[in-house]
Amino acid sequence: MKDVAIADVRNFLLVGHTGSGKTTLCDALLFKMGINDRLGSVSASTSMSDYTEEEINRKISIYAKTFTGFFKASGGRNIQMVFTDTPGYDDFFGQVLGASRVADAALVAVDAISGMQVGTHRVWKRCEALGLPRGIVVTGLDRDNADLNKILTDIQKAWGPKCVPVIWPVDGKLTDVLGSDNADVQAWKNSLIERAAETDDAMLEKFLGGEALSPEDLNTGFRAAVRTGNLIPVFAVMALKDQGIHEFLDGITRLFPSPGDVPVKDADDKPINPAADAPFTGFVWRIVTDPFAGKLAYVRVYGGTLKENMELVNVTKGQKERVGVFFTGGGKKPTPVTEAHAGDIVALAKLKSTQLNDVLCSAGHKAAFLPIVYPAPVISFAVSAKDRSDEDKIGIALSRVAEDDATLRVERHADTNELVISGMGDTHLDVANELMKKRSNITVELKVPKVSYKETVTSIGDGHYKHKKQSGGRGQYGEVYAKVSPKKPDEEWFDDAIVGGSIPRNFIPACEKGFVEAMAQGALAGYPVVNVKVTVYDGSYHDVDSSEIAFKIAGTRAFKDAMSKAKPVLLEPIMEVKVMVPDHYMGDINGDLNHRRGRILGVGVEDGLQVITAEVPQAEIFRYSSELRSITGGRGSFEIKFLRYDIVPSNIAQKIIAGAEKAKEKDE
Repeated sequence: MKDVAIADVRNFLLVGHTGSGKTTLCDALLFKMGINDRLGSVSASTSMSDYTEEEINRKISIYAKTFTGFFKASGGRNIQMVFTDTPGYDDFFGQVLGASRVADAALVAVDAISGMQVGTHRVWKRCEALGLPRGIVVTGLDRDNADLNKILTDIQKAWGPKCVPVIWPVDGKLTDVLGSDNADVQAWKNSLIERAAETDDAMLEKFLGGEALSPEDLNTGFRAAVRTGNLIPVFAVMALKDQGIHEFLDGITRLFPSPGDVPVKDADDKPINPAADAPFTGFVWRIVTDPFAGKLAYVRVYGGTLKENMELVNVTKGQKERVGVFFTGGGKKPTPVTEAHAGDIVALAKLKSTQLNDVLCSAGHKAAFLPIVYPAPVISFAVSAKDRSDEDKIGIALSRVAEDDATLRVERHADTNELVISGMGDTHLDVANELMKKRSNITVELKVPKVSYKETVTSIGDGHYKHKKQSGGRGQYGEVYAKVSPKKPDEEWFDDAIVGGSIPRNFIPACEKGFVEAMAQGALAGYPVVNVKVTVYDGSYHDVDSSEIAFKIAGTRAFKDAMSKAKPVLLEPIMEVKVMVPDHYMGDINGDLNHRRGRILGVGVEDGLQVITAEVPQAEIFRYSSELRSITGGRGSFEIKFLRYDIVPSNIAQKIIAGAEKAKEKDE
């Protein structure tokens, strides 16, 4: 790594819809570069990229894997390739979000038969938002029914004529378009040269004047055109037959930027110097708990040189860290290295305080990076231990799994007292469950979580309670009159309207405590009460028997009496759901959302997909992830976020209240 010039480093990632051939291509690259002595296979469970037990069992990529290898390019240059294979399955999109933040370019895989799908558009949109230079790799050409012309037409229809073939079948052989004189590819060859020439006025003048451009000029122009997005090179490969792989790597060398070509600025708009003798700057984009090495922090090096036993500063935490051994990715068997430079991605072991999104710098240097932002979970389950003796351990076990995955969330819901795990889909949570069992030997049960209903009032109600108790000795006495009404947004919830001392001032706080206690469990079904105003306006006391506890009890009962007369209603969480599907699923999706008590807010188009935005009650959407996948055959995706609380329809509210009453009777 230390002997490679920064101009000879290429850092890129492979992205695409699940099943688009990314991992097969990754294995072909590893074989071509000599990292593996045989061609790995997902179907045969020998892939260097999909090597974990969870991936082998499911035959899908679950984790982003970074590899470093070397390729002898045409002309004899030794090129260092740092590339990351990412999952295409929607549940694991968080891995794409992390890996895309630390790549210099992206290759979008498109299957020659399936074509562009929901996941293709989603990763494209992500790369576009980051301003990543992109290329497209068409896979699966060796299968029947592969229609390359249709695929290219669809690609150019979606993303424009800037998508130009670079490696393409010519007379039955995958050929470098630029090196071919075949008349069938002449138009593409001219388009490539023209896009290179347009990056520089002097080159454009030569081109328009009919002069031939030198290979050096062309290579400079190609990288500039790709870097600015004016050229999206399209590569066709046959990974399983090792056809077009050498040409593909040559194309990456010629067209994709080096770390020195991509100016990087930190969050404060300060440029990061990529030179080896510059101050070290690195960003932590992933944390992994390895069963043998412990916690590993995956770091993208942006500037300077990282060395063994080097002392760094975690700028984010303001703490010192000492670097011990570190590795470059190599699948199951990472390679220990002693130096890393700009463009490298390395795994650092046993750092004390470093976490995801932290910035590491050499002493005396500071930099800041915006954190990777992950999407809100779309599915949740309440978790309980199958063996009650494990109940105390389950929270710690879940937290350990969530430490490795920023798209997993674990929390104790205050309203329902359930421990809830949330993620990006059924498969995502199944994998988390398996990991927890493997790491902590705890078996859990997952069930649909309770809805966090609330209660409120829609009218004004007067309540009264006199607490009077005499059982020998000092008695208890407190009488409270209270009024409950809907609270306006700018109002205080509690109003002391006592005049004439009917309740002494020192007992008013006790009344208030009683109201708060009553609001924790409303009068309808025992759910928390929100958005109410409580006014205490009258009462009575006894010189000897009145006490704080007596007025607290009177306040609680007076509130419940008042609330029952103020037309109480149940409130339920309403979620905003944004569903992305191909055109022909529109009718099915609209009908399904209506069945879920949803209200369609609007329909639009994004990246060739129909986008339906709707309001749907949370109670109707807990299992939507798997159900949408079933309706669309995996071609739909959705995003969800909390919108507001709204009144539950009376017919449904009656069932909820009846269920709450039965549960209460059972507990008693």
